[in-house]
Amino acid sequence: MRDEDRRKLAEIRARHPGRIAEAAAERRRRPLLAGREQLLIIAADHPARGALGVRGRPMAMGSRIDLLDRLRVALARPGVDGLLATPDVVEDLLLLGALHDKIVIGSMNRGGLHGTAFEFDDRFTAYDTGSIVRMRLDGGKMLCRIGLRSAETAGTLEACARAITGLAGEGLVAMIEPFWSHRDEGVVHHDLSAEGMIHAIHVGQGLGATSAHTWLKIPVVADMERVMEATTLPTLLLGGDPSAAPDDVYGSWGKALRLPGVRGLVVGRALLYPPDDDVAAAVDIAAGLLEVP
Repeated sequence: MRDEDRRKLAEIRARHPGRIAEAAAERRRRPLLAGREQLLIIAADHPARGALGVRGRPMAMGSRIDLLDRLRVALARPGVDGLLATPDVVEDLLLLGALHDKIVIGSMNRGGLHGTAFEFDDRFTAYDTGSIVRMRLDGGKMLCRIGLRSAETAGTLEACARAITGLAGEGLVAMIEPFWSHRDEGVVHHDLSAEGMIHAIHVGQGLGATSAHTWLKIPVVADMERVMEATTLPTLLLGGDPSAAPDDVYGSWGKALRLPGVRGLVVGRALLYPPDDDVAAAVDIAAGLLEVP
């Protein structure tokens, strides 16, 4: 980031915080699909949950300046449709003018901090429906880890249901990321079998008073054909923090993107922090996997 941009952000945040709302009001919006069959959305809500590691680098996302640089590169590439992030990241990018003509999805529940004793207590600590509407965002995303032996899961399910109902009432996308989960020796693990994902999808898509505006966000797992038979909802594939070689990851994405109902990718760390640190090249490869009209 240029020193000029860095000073600009620091000065506005210290002296002119009202400019954030002004930038949100001035942001040029676009239709969700805008004539496209599939979307590519860049995710940057991991830091707010304390998840800073990428590919074995525990503090890879520790620098906000570096993250913003990578996000601006990614968002400027052809074929990138938008951003999924928490308010702090969205607001920095609004002030930098990087979100015009992009879809912006606000991340809502980041309270289940990574590695904590209360990780299953996924409280809504970021955006809520009212703030998403005021900031003229295009929807909200929520993590829904269903801990079969976790009493905190009941509260998470109820909160996600309220958010889905509220967003639908405003005609906005409610993007839910469901997992069938358990804790083993203090560590939360997701059941990434086809059966685990099918269970999670059925619970997730049943939340809220209506599913009219609900989209799913799920990982690519084995037997994706059977997993996608579990839903009729628009579905985006998440990238996660892949440990496999990039070519293998792109290959699995490409195959899953051809399945009925799959509407694109929501990817963060895999594209923002590729092994060779060439963000533009990684984003271009992902964009090239999507179906275009």
